[in-house]
Amino acid sequence: MKVTCLIPCYNERERIAQVLNVIIDTSYIAQVICVDDGSEDGTADYIEMHWPEVEVIRMPQNVGKTAAIKYGLKYVQHEVLLMMDADLQDLRKEELEAALDAYQHYTGIDMIIMRRINSPWFVKWYRSDVLLSGERILRTADLKQVLKQKLKCYQLEVAINRYMLRHKRVVRWMPWSAMNTYKVDKLGVLDGSKKEFMMYVDIVNYVGFSHMCLQLASFTKKLKHHKTTKPARTDNYTLKPI
Repeated sequence: MKVTCLIPCYNERERIAQVLNVIIDTSYIAQVICVDDGSEDGTADYIEMHWPEVEVIRMPQNVGKTAAIKYGLKYVQHEVLLMMDADLQDLRKEELEAALDAYQHYTGIDMIIMRRINSPWFVKWYRSDVLLSGERILRTADLKQVLKQKLKCYQLEVAINRYMLRHKRVVRWMPWSAMNTYKVDKLGVLDGSKKEFMMYVDIVNYVGFSHMCLQLASFTKKLKHHKTTKPARTDNYTLKPI
């Protein structure tokens, strides 16, 4: 299995090294694409200088995460796609490889979401650690179908969730120690809080309250990996209906 890792980034020069140092050394990943979304801090130049194996695509202006990912899809070479945020902390290679290995060995899974298990309690309470996680393994073709819709910046993850539910795809989550950097840490309390609020307004406006409740109630279950001394087999992974 060959995987493309697609990373949108905007003014992430101070944080992206923690992500790329893990990604470029991870099994299965054969292509890494960073879409620089009009950064003003030299993010693109920094990546090209330190990680020449990474493909850098420069957007002339800031268009938002969803539009940047849609543009970057044009350059994806492989059928399996790893979506990754650029601002993650405490990324663990072994967790990422375990998720990729599961996707490789259990072909009945359509998407794996890396659940941010170290998120604050209130994030876990309304399941944002799963529903809004930006770290996902899925088929490139599925993401292209999702992006045929008109989506705003913060609607991509719930749009993917809705697509998977409507098309009866099998989706599971796996534990993920990495944490994203919150907007209040990047932008300050006032601007960061405003951005967070607008994000949830966009999400509910897009999917509707009833479907948001459906995602909260039923999407998705943990992938249970049974340890064994035998070679990896499909039936080492237990799936239950969503």
